[in-house]
Amino acid sequence: MIDQTTLITYLAVLFGFVFIPGPAVLLTIARASSSGTRVGLATGLGIAVGDLIHTALAIVGISAVILASAFLFSLIKYLGAAYLVYLGIRAILEKAPLANGLQTSRLTAGQAFRQATLAEVLNPKSALFFLAFLPQFVQPENGAVALQLAILGVLFVLMGLLSTVVCALGAGSLGNFLRRNPTVLRWQGKVVGGIYCALGIRLALQER
Repeated sequence: MIDQTTLITYLAVLFGFVFIPGPAVLLTIARASSSGTRVGLATGLGIAVGDLIHTALAIVGISAVILASAFLFSLIKYLGAAYLVYLGIRAILEKAPLANGLQTSRLTAGQAFRQATLAEVLNPKSALFFLAFLPQFVQPENGAVALQLAILGVLFVLMGLLSTVVCALGAGSLGNFLRRNPTVLRWQGKVVGGIYCALGIRLALQER
């Protein structure tokens, strides 16, 4: 098992990492502020499921194969980037919901969950993180390496889920207030779409 000193060090580093505004936090805030707290929470849960998949891939070594191949890495990177840009363009082009509730284009929690899971799974940076970061805290003399990787990965997922839940609750409450303003109704889709597109471009431009 993981010794106490290593575990405390890992959690301290992880705490600072997951609460730094990154793609997961920005995506959660954008969803919660535009479609409500429930959708924001579903987005955070979807990201957590995507990270669990990356943890499993790292344990069985599939991620190592992907990262060893420039072609596979680039393929997954551009698929993920294209998906985020697609979500952004669709959000920009959608009509704003009417204040009287007669029209709405807000996402359901199920849609947000599925989109967030797919976007996270298609992010090769997450695969790189799990392969490059987690092994630094694994000590073979402490037992099964796979079990240690699983524990570290699950802790990362739980900490990340905590950060997205906090952001979703805060952004959802703020979004409910802002949506009463007709100006916000007209521009929120464009702003949210711009965030998605920016995240997609950032992913496409990142190096291995």
